[in-house]
Amino acid sequence: MLRRLGVTTGLALILTSGALAQDAPKDPEDVTLYRVFVGDHADAKVTVFDLDKPDNRWSFETSGQNKLYGVNNGAAVVAVQSDSDTVHFFKSGIKLDSHGDHSDIEVTDPSALEETLSGPRPFHLIDHHGKLAINFDRGGYAEIVDAGELSHGELESRRIPQARAHHGFVAPLGKGWVTTVASDAPVEGDAAPTRLGLQAIAADGTPVGEVATCTGIHGEAFSGAYLAAGCKEGVLTVTPGRDGPKIEMLDYPADLPAGKTTGTLLGVKSMQAFLGNYGADGLVVVDPVDEPHFRHVALPFRRIDFALDPADARFGYVLTEDGTLHRLDMLGAALAESAKVTEPYSMDGHWNDPRPRIAMAGDEIVISDPRAALVRRISKDTLEEIGTVAVEGMPYNIAVVGGSGKVHGKGDDDHAHAHGHSHSHGDEQIYKGYFEDSQISDRPLSDYAGDWQSVYPYLQDGTLDPVMAHKAESGDKSAEEYKAYYEVGYRTDVERITIEGDTVTFYRDGKPTSARYADDGYEVLTYKKGNRGVRFIFRKSEGDEAAPQYIQFSDHRIAPAKTDHYHLYWGDDRAALLEEVTNWPTYYPSALSAGEIVKEMNAH
Repeated sequence: MLRRLGVTTGLALILTSGALAQDAPKDPEDVTLYRVFVGDHADAKVTVFDLDKPDNRWSFETSGQNKLYGVNNGAAVVAVQSDSDTVHFFKSGIKLDSHGDHSDIEVTDPSALEETLSGPRPFHLIDHHGKLAINFDRGGYAEIVDAGELSHGELESRRIPQARAHHGFVAPLGKGWVTTVASDAPVEGDAAPTRLGLQAIAADGTPVGEVATCTGIHGEAFSGAYLAAGCKEGVLTVTPGRDGPKIEMLDYPADLPAGKTTGTLLGVKSMQAFLGNYGADGLVVVDPVDEPHFRHVALPFRRIDFALDPADARFGYVLTEDGTLHRLDMLGAALAESAKVTEPYSMDGHWNDPRPRIAMAGDEIVISDPRAALVRRISKDTLEEIGTVAVEGMPYNIAVVGGSGKVHGKGDDDHAHAHGHSHSHGDEQIYKGYFEDSQISDRPLSDYAGDWQSVYPYLQDGTLDPVMAHKAESGDKSAEEYKAYYEVGYRTDVERITIEGDTVTFYRDGKPTSARYADDGYEVLTYKKGNRGVRFIFRKSEGDEAAPQYIQFSDHRIAPAKTDHYHLYWGDDRAALLEEVTNWPTYYPSALSAGEIVKEMNAH
């Protein structure tokens, strides 16, 4: 029986698929580019440079010291200036457009948006499902920004009020929202209200659920279907459910060092796991699904900063105050290798004193070194320094954006620019369902590999209304009739599917069910209109009992090709599934925002 995907199983699958990807030949049209945004500790400015060509450099004035966040898949960067009551926004100049089997990359110069946000002490920023939630700690509200619009140079925001001002956060969760909750008044001797827990709210801030206790709640991250936050009692996990969020407290186990808590969390993107601090000199690997939920990692010195490797979920990296960078093995919950990379930076003093910050850039770890006025480039394979970039002033907070994509030409500045995506599906007649049997070929499960999200929630919350209106412009139904039709077609309680190798994992309310599947051929179906479709079928070979015996893919393709979305049928009766033509749960890459899905659908 295959174990539910937790840290160990999930990472092993990711490592396997990652190794295969590294062995693949490099396409000459593939371009990799990372751009580094650096905030100065003392001066109100942001310096930007291309990692491979640091002479490609830009500088932007801001209002104060900046905490930088790459958002919307790196297409934009946000500069939160807590002490200056201001938030600035930048177009990063690197746009990655995912199309399932590949990404297109478009590169231009970075630029600052003219519009800014102002308010009393902005602090925590959450980037999730195309929404940015910026908490204004002394204002008692969060500004919600459309992340997709930032990449187009537009700032659209609305406000969600909180019951009272406090140092906390608001986060999107499923079709709703959650917010931290604080006491009515400062406790005697305290400078701020006591943070009590987390509560579900409506879009106007109205509470719609009870407060879940999470004393001193601080730090938050998303991983898979889970939102997690650190508490005095443990780590609080939250998943969306049909009747509201499902909240569970993972209590700190007795074998963890006493008297310490988690206040900073990072979410793994390719599986459901978190890496958090545990006191000043420790880390914890948190599995929200399987026990043990916590695995402790002791550090030889106090922690300065830590990061996860988005390209290889097995590893994280942590910098300690002696100037040593450590590679963390997430599988073994242990430090694997260490190397000295900077002079010592003591953690004594104020939390905001100038100390190094780290970020990932593909095969490199990028480290700011404020006292040396450098950004250091470290090989993640050897932990050796492979270069430095001088940055005037005192480089402090950093954000790295970029990645790899296909291009079809080069601009005057020697950067590649992608042409617009044609949304071609090969032969349009095949896409419409008109083809010869001789054109059909077997397809591997790898055609559907990836992390996929259901579009059903977007239909329910109105996100897809523009798609329905677009269909009505040339179709035989009204927008309302199309929505009713797709209400039946898209309906599902499986909000997410991941496919790694031969393992398929279904997520219902954040809970995974996994099984291995083997090729079971294909079937050709003829529809009432006379057009046809092909179901590519896979049969369960082993796995969780609750996992379906058969899965059948339909994506309008009839030969091997990486898919950009698909319709999936599943159940235990192979023949009965072939009769199902009214309900076809539909999945798009989880990396796509709601706006990007609307764009893709309207282009089809």
